[in-house]
Amino acid sequence: MKKQGLNPYLPSWEYVPDGEPYVFNGRVYVYGSHDRFNGHAFCLDDYVCWSAPVDDLGDWRYEGVIYKKTDDPLNPDSRMCLYAPDVTVGPDGRYYLYYVLDKVSIVSVAVCDTPAGKYEFYGYVRYADGTRLGEREGDEPQFDPGVLTEGERTYLYTGFCAIGDKSRHGAMATVLGPDMLTIVEEPVFVAPSEPYGKGSGFEGHEFFEAPSIRKKGDTYYFVYSSIAMHELCYATSKFPTKGFVYQGVVVSNNDLHIDSYKPADKPMYYGGNNHGSIVDINGKWFVFYHRHTNGTAFCRQGCIEPIAFREDGTLLQAEMTSCGPNGGPLAGRGEYPAYLACNLFCKDEELYTGGFGQSGAWLDSRFPKITQDGKDGDEEIGYIANMTDSATAGFKYFDCHGIRKIKIKVRGYCHGVFEVKTAWDGPALGNIPVNFSNIWTEYFADLVIPDGIQALYFTYRGSGSASLSSFTLLGDE
Repeated sequence: MKKQGLNPYLPSWEYVPDGEPYVFNGRVYVYGSHDRFNGHAFCLDDYVCWSAPVDDLGDWRYEGVIYKKTDDPLNPDSRMCLYAPDVTVGPDGRYYLYYVLDKVSIVSVAVCDTPAGKYEFYGYVRYADGTRLGEREGDEPQFDPGVLTEGERTYLYTGFCAIGDKSRHGAMATVLGPDMLTIVEEPVFVAPSEPYGKGSGFEGHEFFEAPSIRKKGDTYYFVYSSIAMHELCYATSKFPTKGFVYQGVVVSNNDLHIDSYKPADKPMYYGGNNHGSIVDINGKWFVFYHRHTNGTAFCRQGCIEPIAFREDGTLLQAEMTSCGPNGGPLAGRGEYPAYLACNLFCKDEELYTGGFGQSGAWLDSRFPKITQDGKDGDEEIGYIANMTDSATAGFKYFDCHGIRKIKIKVRGYCHGVFEVKTAWDGPALGNIPVNFSNIWTEYFADLVIPDGIQALYFTYRGSGSASLSSFTLLGDE
């Protein structure tokens, strides 16, 4: 039986952000960096790969570790981390992995005969004289490589540009020859940094990091993280190294700009940096991006949403959901884990997860967070912790018919109720009383969810702090 696609699409104990999706031989392969649960920094673990059949985005398979931090000759003691990678197929049919270590400004390359086999170090991107890109006088630092190969030319996009840093001019495009290493056209700037955005059309959405490139028809789509960080934006051109025009936002990991179910400027999740891309899977287009968990910047999980193109080739911004990979609503019956929450907030509003943005506020015990028990690598199913009075978890969407009862699993020092609603600011359809328990305890309530496609919101009202493990939708049978 075909599985439902869920967000996040990988198991809740897996932390693979910066997703670059590709379809090879009937399967979707996702390449990304690899965060560590409760880690102290970004990207502490080795590269892994996951894949799924193109016709079943609920059936993801772990392909294993494809490249270790110590595989790069510059990193024998693993003191450096593997930052966001990308993969392309070279003219020789082999798969090339491009990446940057976190403490150097050059682009490394590894190669493999298969999409998810063991990649082997291949070399560094370099000029014809052998000087490595990023080390020649006048070079700007390399970061977050994105790659696209057409014939014997590979287009390499790189860059990291903080607000106010005039030493960095924007995203760079460099053309490589058939050996996948040697530069045949030197770097040019294709999207401006914030100090150079005036009059460019990118104002307010200038390039920050995470360049990614895709082609649809005769149009190149340059996807990137803007200076707002929470949003993946895009620009388009008919040429791979010039003429890019800013077009809009593909997705935001706190759902800013979306006004279909809430005010456009209201964050519905705790945002942070974002990185991902778009891909055609079996004739349907999706955006891959990531969200932040555990109340920190360093535990990011991959998510997927369908995207729609207008007739002129521009995109509608995707809405964050719990059902994105499914391509439609989830079944309105059965048990669902709480870590699928696509909306998470409380009365103390914050745009960003710890350390991001202007406030610099870390998410403390005032704020709900998705987390797990155990340590990194333990296959412990995620849940929502720190649900104090007003904390709300939202799940979208479900095809509901005949729901007459809801069950929740809760633990914690809490005494109060969970309100059940179909809109974040809507009336409570009913309350589920909860009390203190050291173990996961089931609580029921008889209440009717209207038939049709619905969102579900659970708001805690009471004293103490509750943790929510799951909810179950039941009929009257």
